[in-house]
Amino acid sequence: MSGKNERNVLRSILASLISILIGMGMGSLVILIVGLCSKNLTLKSTWEGIRLIALGVFSTGRNAAGELTFGFNPASMGNMLFRATPIILTGLSVGIAFKSGLFNIGAAGQYLAGTCATLFIALSIPSKIVPAWLIWLLAFLGGMAAGALWGAIPGMLKAFLNINEVLACIMSNWIAANVVTWLFDISNLKNIVESTKSGYIYKTTFNGIATPKLGLDKLFPGSQVNGGILIAILLAVLMYILISRTTLGYELKACGANRYAARYAGIKDRRNMVLSMAIAGAMAGAAGSLYYLSGNTEFYWSTYQILPAAGFNGIPVALLASNNPIGIIFTGMFMSTLSISGLQLTNLTAYNEYITDVIISVIVYLSAFSLVIRMWLGGRRKKAAQIGKEDE
Repeated sequence: MSGKNERNVLRSILASLISILIGMGMGSLVILIVGLCSKNLTLKSTWEGIRLIALGVFSTGRNAAGELTFGFNPASMGNMLFRATPIILTGLSVGIAFKSGLFNIGAAGQYLAGTCATLFIALSIPSKIVPAWLIWLLAFLGGMAAGALWGAIPGMLKAFLNINEVLACIMSNWIAANVVTWLFDISNLKNIVESTKSGYIYKTTFNGIATPKLGLDKLFPGSQVNGGILIAILLAVLMYILISRTTLGYELKACGANRYAARYAGIKDRRNMVLSMAIAGAMAGAAGSLYYLSGNTEFYWSTYQILPAAGFNGIPVALLASNNPIGIIFTGMFMSTLSISGLQLTNLTAYNEYITDVIISVIVYLSAFSLVIRMWLGGRRKKAAQIGKEDE
């Protein structure tokens, strides 16, 4: 059985790598076509674009001769880790729900709920009275709790009323967006000091609250990185232990495999469905919490106009990793690397960063068919084994 599991894991990895390679190839093809059709672009600039797509995170700019240079770029690497933090956590949110047979498309709303709770706690408690580290901890835990509560709602609707979780999550996303908008609109947290930023909420550094750097700023000087990436990795490890080494994890997977068979075996399927969505919501809430507790970014409170992309970026991250929490760490970093490559493409060539969106969309499309790719790989293995027997 262990050998079979190892083969399944290998096929999943190969399927993900095939999806990534095809996506990168499609991106390179787009760059080539645009380069050939544009009078302002040469074959040299086309080749530069392809190189930046693959190695953008290592780009160090251009030398005196105007040639692209590559090497260790601490600012890009640090920013990649900073951007990867929320993507890893929303990937965990989607992956944990998948394990129990649920499609959590509500990570965006849970992300907003976590953001709202975190900012209200971090900016409302006076740091002159309460220690900054305690406010940070309360804000982070409050963000996770808010995300868990918002995630549990679609879980309860599915468990007790059999309402499709996808529909429930979509509705909860927009309800969260409008509720969060209303709460910030009536609050006194808007940045009215700068008249041009009245639609923004103060950074948490306004109250002296920010995630500690933990020495990462010395490894990656000039970047936005902080200890949030370490927390995201720790949470991924904890989710891996929960899913693969605990009774609760076994019950969640059993409900995902067959809810009614699990109930027949004595497992409380309804409780586990709600709990699964609550855990998923907590991960999405943590994503929003860590992103804004960094103190690097301001929150634009008119969220009803658009849902946060981080809530949906977790879907391809989870699919590429086959919902494995450890794999999500690496696929999250890969998606973040692509976003850095897009910025380098815009800054150093005549291309724009939206080409990386093409790559991501192709990868997402193919990752959705990862099961087909795994079956194809398994079929090739069986065919090779049959040919070997016939030769004997």
